[in-house]
Amino acid sequence: MAKKETCNSCEQFKTMIGGQALLEGILMRGPEKDAIVCRTKEGLKLEVSDRKLPREGSPLRWPLIRGVVNFFDSQVTGVRAIMKSADLNPDGELSEEPSKLDLWLEKKLGNEKFERFIISCTVAVSLLLSIGLFFLLPMIISGFFDGVVESMVVIHLIEGLVRMVIFMLYMLLVSRMNEMKRVFAYHGAEHKTIRCYEARLPLTVENVRTQSRMHPRCGTSFLLVVMVLSILVFSVAASALVEAVPALAAMEGTFRYRLIMIVFKLLLLPLIVSIAYEINRWVGRHDNAFTRILTAPGLWMQNFTTNEPDDTMIEVAITAVNAVLPEKEGSDQW
Repeated sequence: MAKKETCNSCEQFKTMIGGQALLEGILMRGPEKDAIVCRTKEGLKLEVSDRKLPREGSPLRWPLIRGVVNFFDSQVTGVRAIMKSADLNPDGELSEEPSKLDLWLEKKLGNEKFERFIISCTVAVSLLLSIGLFFLLPMIISGFFDGVVESMVVIHLIEGLVRMVIFMLYMLLVSRMNEMKRVFAYHGAEHKTIRCYEARLPLTVENVRTQSRMHPRCGTSFLLVVMVLSILVFSVAASALVEAVPALAAMEGTFRYRLIMIVFKLLLLPLIVSIAYEINRWVGRHDNAFTRILTAPGLWMQNFTTNEPDDTMIEVAITAVNAVLPEKEGSDQW
């Protein structure tokens, strides 16, 4: 235990390298390259590709814009990597014969366009399901209290509470799925390896094993920030909208009013994602008492989305990190 604390205490360097757990593998993203590493019956399979980032000075790198850009980029890259890991799945449990529709689309679009089409559809469906479950459903449920609760602030607190309950239940249920336990163990391996790299220790199984499996820049922490931030932003923005448009106050409690508010809040989601990204980026760069307090809830949530990995998983994570290290040492500093 003392050794583990010593390793974490020497963690000064902060890297922009990060990853995502796959099916028996890990996607790691560096400043210049992306790497997919999967363990198969034949051994480790490594696929490295150049990472295309917006040029220096591009508006896509501006604060409050880069968050949405990076979010969608990570979604597309993540889905593509999951599909790749499914193809390499040693047991072939996820493989199945293509349907007639799949064959027809592939023939009409070609392999590359067909793959982009499938990835686009997968990302769109996953985003719609997430928005529906974590945002639209809480809005609808809280709307039933319009005629009972007069305070708009209380309504938004109820909505936020419902959202957090759904989020927590979702995380709890997913963490108990047997097929996800190994994925979450790879997630833990990814975090441990990044921790080891940031501690400036040699990337060996022994060194990585002693590290914490929690990391402040984790996507789980990001999602939690989005959930909490939405309570504040929705409350302030909705109140401001009613003040700016008095006619809305007269419609309060009606179906039309609820529909307008739902659409308005959904339009605010890109802003919330952007602010959450900047917060996550900032706390990931700093390590002090204030940031440790801010990151504590997110780190606790990672108990649901990370498991302790075995040495073979750590080997996958080490291979993935080594594959994306920049040629110029330190150029990946965040």
